[in-house]
Amino acid sequence: MNRTRISLTAALLSLCLLLSGCMMPPAEGTVTSFSLEDIPAWSGEPYVAVDGNQPDFPEEDMTSVSFETYSELDTLGRCGVAYANVGQDLMPTEDRESISSVTPSGWINREYDGEYLYNRCHLIGFQLTGENANEENLITGTRYMNVDGMLPFENLVADYVKETDNHVLYRVTPVFEGQNLVASGVQMEAWSVEDEGEGVCFNVYVYNVQPGITIDYATGESWQEGAEPQSGETTYILNTNSHKFHDPDCSSVSGMSTANRQEYTGSREDLIAQGYTPCGQCNP
Repeated sequence: MNRTRISLTAALLSLCLLLSGCMMPPAEGTVTSFSLEDIPAWSGEPYVAVDGNQPDFPEEDMTSVSFETYSELDTLGRCGVAYANVGQDLMPTEDRESISSVTPSGWINREYDGEYLYNRCHLIGFQLTGENANEENLITGTRYMNVDGMLPFENLVADYVKETDNHVLYRVTPVFEGQNLVASGVQMEAWSVEDEGEGVCFNVYVYNVQPGITIDYATGESWQEGAEPQSGETTYILNTNSHKFHDPDCSSVSGMSTANRQEYTGSREDLIAQGYTPCGQCNP
């Protein structure tokens, strides 16, 4: 394990313990909950502690037996709670496969300053349970939420499990407001089982935002702050030979001939009217 990862783990662990003093399991019968009204507006930090940084897991789940469960998509195609007791036996032994076949709710991706706004964000990170293109575990999330917000906590859990061979109860809840297709953020909770939270303990809300970008959470549309929204326009990659169009991160794009590849920004309807058909793999 490299020194950078070890330092990050130590720093995050210190932060979590400082925030909450997580040294005892949740009291039996305690109910912890929050609403978006309780969450302060994003002010530059990727996450904020919830309920004093104290997670709330049922005592019967505090076991050394690994498990993972995922919620069925709702009627709007949105993910629900993803829950696992992470042990080394759940962790992947092979490289991650393509996840471009999954189109999460609100997936209208755009490029800003040479980088795409959205990632297909695993609720439970691949490094913890080895889930690839599981539609019940992938949401539309910003690069900022994925990399700056969620990944450090995933790394903390992964490093702890690998170092100790202990288990960590781990739950991620996407928080949707009303009928919005894009989550406003995610709640992440974790508790190390064998040492009763001494190794890993946190309960945080991670903001699904991107600095400098305004997001319409109802639809997934986005635009640069201060600019007018451009309704209905999306960036696609065209194959001018097969007359198919793809999401920019579709796995088919990397194998496309340069001569046949063309970038297009506009509406999906206009492309179809021009005789193009959507890729059957990424379903743009």
